[in-house]
Amino acid sequence: MRDRDETKTFAENLLSAKSGADVRAGEYVEAHIDVAMAHDITGPLAFDTFEEVTGGEGTLFAPERTVFTIDHHAPADGVQAANNHNRLREFAAEHGAAQYDVGDGICHQVLVEEGFVGPGDLVIGADSHSTTYGGLGGFGTGVGSSDLGTALATGELWFRVPTTLRFEVDGDLADGVYAKDLILRFIGDVGFDGCTYRAAEYAGSTVESLPIYERLVLANMAIEMGGKAGIVEADDRTVRFLEAQTGDTVEIPAYAHAGEAAEYEAVYSYDGSAIAPQVSKPSNPENAVDVTDVEGTPLDQLFVGTCTNGRYEDIRLVADILAGEELAPGVRMVVVPASGAVYREMLATGVTETLVDAGAIVQAAGCGPCAGYHQGVLGDGDVCLATANRNFPGREGSMESRVYLASPATVGVSALYGEITDPRTHATNRYDDHVVSSSTTAGGAES
Repeated sequence: MRDRDETKTFAENLLSAKSGADVRAGEYVEAHIDVAMAHDITGPLAFDTFEEVTGGEGTLFAPERTVFTIDHHAPADGVQAANNHNRLREFAAEHGAAQYDVGDGICHQVLVEEGFVGPGDLVIGADSHSTTYGGLGGFGTGVGSSDLGTALATGELWFRVPTTLRFEVDGDLADGVYAKDLILRFIGDVGFDGCTYRAAEYAGSTVESLPIYERLVLANMAIEMGGKAGIVEADDRTVRFLEAQTGDTVEIPAYAHAGEAAEYEAVYSYDGSAIAPQVSKPSNPENAVDVTDVEGTPLDQLFVGTCTNGRYEDIRLVADILAGEELAPGVRMVVVPASGAVYREMLATGVTETLVDAGAIVQAAGCGPCAGYHQGVLGDGDVCLATANRNFPGREGSMESRVYLASPATVGVSALYGEITDPRTHATNRYDDHVVSSSTTAGGAES
């Protein structure tokens, strides 16, 4: 195992360790994969490549570290989706892989809950938001189904070592400001392609103070500025979270750090106390503005969930805002927990009842209407404020709809008024990490 090189970025150190070569940004490597993932949309395509590469007789490189989830069209919303689900179930059973079914949750949440990902891991997923795993101090990145299918057979994949943009935030965040506001601000500053095939390192006292569920938000949306990976280095908080979540001992490898003398393509510095709640206007996440710039925009729907902000703490925050209140007349709210474990925790703590009493619709765990596939899609002219990660035209339904992105705090407060509202007008609570019980053990998975 390689030690940390003080002149390298996180990405350079980790990819050097995983390839067994001394590499720098711009070089190409064949790196060993720790964990591989696909879901009900991308899995069947990856299986085609796997079977082509292996002649139909191959075995997975590491069945115990290969994970398949059914989360995008879940429950199935048509015959094709149902057939895809069945193929994923059959492939996982045949090859002994971990498989999580309808209602178990979104791939990125499940892998975190079930302990598949840890500091220093190189994780690939056939989903662009696989950058999420960098919130635990790993290197997570999305790949195409063909690349994943090959990696399932070989356990390796080629990478160009990325250069790195570093985002440093110091100071206390104001009430009503969360990690979602930070990442929207970063995306607004560099643009939706400003981090393309680069890694994003998030650091500074503000980032260090964030609980894990908030760090995962920063890593998750690195891809919205083109990032190959989004990274918050693991620390004692990461170790405590993972050990409480899994019951296993967790160590941080020496190579899972940036060096003190690392060279960055650019460094962006922020005063955390000066950042206002952010909202990304249609139809690009880079259209981030202070909430006051769009305050008063009428809304038809509010959407709480996704792999970005569908964790228990996110949904509880919205429930606390709505407790004893009702949604504004004429608006609807769709709430989709990121996992079955989150859903059960919501039931156990009264969060679900609070949301339903306020008039919200609570659905089974999964991706929901995020990508415009499933329950809660928008119609022509609909305006939605969402805790999601993308707001491109047609992202949540009709090409004629409009989606604004914001934090759970902003969405929760806006639900009371039926228009975009500054969350600083209401007290919003902050939470430490909340460990949820793991979801149903999947075939081949170790819980």
